[in-house]
Amino acid sequence: MPGDTFTPYGPSHVAVLVVLAALAWWLVRRGRAARGTRAADRLATGFAVVFLALTLPLQVYFNLPGRFDVGLSLPIQLCDLAWLAAIHALLTRRRWSAALTYYWGLTLSIQPILTPDLDAEFPDPAFVLYWSMHGGTVVAALFLTWGLGIRPGWDSYRVAVAATAAWAVTVYAFNVAAGTNYGFLNAKPDSASLLDLFGPWPWYVVVETVLVAAVWALLTWPWTRPTPGRRAVRGTHPAPLGWPQ
Repeated sequence: MPGDTFTPYGPSHVAVLVVLAALAWWLVRRGRAARGTRAADRLATGFAVVFLALTLPLQVYFNLPGRFDVGLSLPIQLCDLAWLAAIHALLTRRRWSAALTYYWGLTLSIQPILTPDLDAEFPDPAFVLYWSMHGGTVVAALFLTWGLGIRPGWDSYRVAVAATAAWAVTVYAFNVAAGTNYGFLNAKPDSASLLDLFGPWPWYVVVETVLVAAVWALLTWPWTRPTPGRRAVRGTHPAPLGWPQ
């Protein structure tokens, strides 16, 4: 109800998790059945249109005068870029944006789903935007990878690492100029966090970078390791980045 406060793993959180799980299952199943056909293209495009309709108007709403805060409102967090990459990948099936959706979605966007930092309760617009943005990105990553079969490889890994490094340098420079702290690149959060275990600035950024790169490598390896008892077949390697698979 309006005015209520969101409770992690309360009724609304559990309901959202059930909806997201059901949607991911249905999309992956439909995507696998229609893979490589126009029906798969229509399914991906339809998902992108709904995703965009749920997120873009609310993003605009929360950046209107009176609501805008230069330190909080700009859509330059990685999770903000992740949902944009997801929509691009759904519309184009490009491997580079599918790669960003896979790595950012399944390691970054999934964290706000499992450990939400949210006060607003349904049907508050903030609640709708939060779950549409993060949940839609994770579902898109599952659909693109296991439904449409756009699987990551080491080329995808390199794109994700390079894009994230470019983001970090750009946002760090913006933080210095604007006096903000997007991505906690310039300072740790005021409250206790996992970053406290990684030492002072800038070492916690270095440790976090190494850990993320290692986790992403682990997420890449299962898709690239040779299958026992089967030789590689010429022509079965993933399409070059930037081309639909």
